[in-house]
Amino acid sequence: MLQVIYSDEFLDHKTGIYHPEKPARLTAIVDALKTASFTEKITWKLPTPVTLKPSLMSWVENVHPTTYINKVKDIAASGGGYLDGDTPISPRSYDVALLAVSAWLDGVDIVLNTADKSFILARPPGHHAVSDTGMGFCLFSNAAIAAFYALQQPEVKRVAILDWDVHHGNGTEAIVETHSEIAYVSLHQYPAYPGTGKASQQGSHHNVLNLPVPPGSDITVYQPLWEGKIIPFLTNFQPDLLIVSAGYDANANDPLAGVNLQPEDFGLFTEYCLGITKNIMFGLEGGYDLPSLAESVIATIQPCIG
Repeated sequence: MLQVIYSDEFLDHKTGIYHPEKPARLTAIVDALKTASFTEKITWKLPTPVTLKPSLMSWVENVHPTTYINKVKDIAASGGGYLDGDTPISPRSYDVALLAVSAWLDGVDIVLNTADKSFILARPPGHHAVSDTGMGFCLFSNAAIAAFYALQQPEVKRVAILDWDVHHGNGTEAIVETHSEIAYVSLHQYPAYPGTGKASQQGSHHNVLNLPVPPGSDITVYQPLWEGKIIPFLTNFQPDLLIVSAGYDANANDPLAGVNLQPEDFGLFTEYCLGITKNIMFGLEGGYDLPSLAESVIATIQPCIG
């Protein structure tokens, strides 16, 4: 009922021992899933190798100009460097980032071609990457690329992206906001990095719903927003596929924000999503406190497998 797409190659994007977006994020989640009570109901899949997906670059180039793609490639080939103060590139980061895109596209295929949900357990994350540059730990805009890919499948007319990361997905929104076939919803702390995501930003086709919440918000703030805003908005949009940018830095224990959710709250979010559509894929974004990150992924998956 749920397939997890993961590869140890995602650990090869090296960010430095003190960087919060570190390989240990994935190993913490993998360890938790392999010891979870429902572990036998998970199917583990390797992402399709980039060399076996010849159309991959065309999908990346659909969102990012070749000048930027080549910049990431060249920095990695030169031994590594930084896109900005927060966003390192190591020697294998370019290859790993492309493999992450492949994993997100695989996630689309799984949901559309089987009765299963998918969870893309990959890094680097993507929702801060705008068209012409990465930022905020992100290199390529995974969710946006996946949305455009999904729209080319014959059974898909509309795709929704739901971003519950504590930081606004400025890159995703900027890339999809002019496309009427894609809806973007974001719950995020405001003010916070990157400073975007005001409620007044509604997209070119009223296809964007930004729900900023103040620091200190907990489930008593989030639940009315889900029931009064998100569910009606997405139900009215009627997506054929729901892509969840699943960030977990809204947890109370997370060091990079000030929202006070608990891991079990993400299970409630999944239940809400299942009430909108059964065609759901989840892709990892943020989340930097390892115990609450792992517990939150467990809570997210639990309602999908019963």
